[in-house]
Amino acid sequence: MVFMNGIKTYLNGSVVVTTGDITLFEVDAIVNAANSSLLGGGGVDGAIHRAGGPAILEECRTIRSNQYPEGLPTGQAVATTGGRLKAKHVIHTVGPVWHGGKQGEDHLLQDSYRNSLAVAESLGVKTVAFPAISTGVYGFPKDRAAKLVAKVLKQYFSTPRTVQTVYLVFFSPSDADLFIREADPILGSGI
Repeated sequence: MVFMNGIKTYLNGSVVVTTGDITLFEVDAIVNAANSSLLGGGGVDGAIHRAGGPAILEECRTIRSNQYPEGLPTGQAVATTGGRLKAKHVIHTVGPVWHGGKQGEDHLLQDSYRNSLAVAESLGVKTVAFPAISTGVYGFPKDRAAKLVAKVLKQYFSTPRTVQTVYLVFFSPSDADLFIREADPILGSGI
């Protein structure tokens, strides 16, 4: 397994902070930081579509045709096959673009995580890997995002859940370290 050596764990191992290529993770589902078109893009979105192959795009086109002809709204989440990925499912969510924090970005970012976890629950998956949603080209401040995500996860794991482990997969060790610094006061010092 790619992720066995997490940098830090929280909540009795329910949350694992690590680094790596999310497309290589052996989990039940990975979350895609998608754009509203669901038709692929740059960054994590493009990498997932390339690694997963055409089956993901085909399902995304069906979702667009049947459920979201105007595109997936920010904060919502839907699932497709994992295609050629090691993950069986891809949960696509659209994070908010940062506009200075005055357009509900905090709430929308938390919705992206909450709704992705709700989709994971509906699929009955036990392990889910998340990228750092909205903190790349969408410009969401990484320190602020870390605190918001930590709060969502603390609340989520406060009751028994189908999902047993959430992996927070960062591209760089410095981003993982920043998350840990911001999350420690919320999630506890971890192990």
